[in-house]
Amino acid sequence: MSVDSQKVDCLFEAARHLPTPEPRAAFLQFACARDDELRQRVEALLQAHDQAGPLLEPPHAVVSAIKLSVTDGMAPMTEKHGEKFGHYKLLQKIGAGGFGDVYEAEQEEPVRRRVALKIIKLGMDTKQVVARFEAERQALAIMEHPNIAKVFDAGATETGRPFFVMELVHGIKITDYCDQNNLSIEKRLELFAQVCQAIAHAHQKGIIHRDIKPSNVLVTLHDGAAVPKVIDFEIAKATSCQQLTDKTIFTALEQFIGTPA
Repeated sequence: MSVDSQKVDCLFEAARHLPTPEPRAAFLQFACARDDELRQRVEALLQAHDQAGPLLEPPHAVVSAIKLSVTDGMAPMTEKHGEKFGHYKLLQKIGAGGFGDVYEAEQEEPVRRRVALKIIKLGMDTKQVVARFEAERQALAIMEHPNIAKVFDAGATETGRPFFVMELVHGIKITDYCDQNNLSIEKRLELFAQVCQAIAHAHQKGIIHRDIKPSNVLVTLHDGAAVPKVIDFEIAKATSCQQLTDKTIFTALEQFIGTPA
C-alpha cells in the first residue's frame, strides 16, 4: 500500500517542532495509528533532519532538501494566497497548530471584514483529527467571553476538509507584551486575572483547555487598553454532560497531550 506523501510531509512538519524524542514518539503513535509504513517514512525524515543539525542554514532549505529526498520528489501542497473557501479569501498564513493551519482571510459577504480562518492541514484529515478539530470549533462556539477569541462561521472545502472562521486577534504573546512594555508586577497580575476569568468561563461551560501557555494567550489593544485573548482550544476536553462533537474522540492510554514545557 502506497503512503500519501502529503500526509508524510504534514506529520513531519508537526513532529519536528517537538523538543525531544519522547513527545515525538507519542505524537506519531497517535497520528499514525497502526500505519507502520507511514510512521517509518516520517521517522526517516526526522532522523535525516536531526542529522543535518543547526549548522546548515537556512533551516527551510535543509528541510526542503530532506523532504524531496524522502517523499519521492513530491513537493508539499499548501493553501495559496487568494484561494477562496466560500465567502472567504486567504491573505496570508499567520499560525499553525498540531493539526491545523491558521490564515488571515477576508470575508467578502454578507459583510467585509478581516478574520482568522483555521483549516485542517492537508493529509491530516483522519477521523480522529477531524473529531478534535470539530471539538475545538464547538468549544469556541459555546463560549462568550471578551478574553476568548470568538467563532463567526464554519464550513468545509470542496474536498471535505473542515474549517472554521474566528475573530482575528492582532497581538503578541502575553510574556512578550509584559517584557516589551516593562510592566510592573501589579500590571502583569491585572492581565493574568483577565486570563483566569477567561479560563473560569470555559470551565463553567464544561471546557478544559489543557494547553495554557504564553503563546496561546495573545495581548491586543482595544481603545488603547491591553486585552488578553485565549486562543487554540485544539486539544480541549469536555467535562460533565457537555458534548463537543458527535464523532468519537478519546485520549488513549499514555497518549501525550499538550506542551511539555
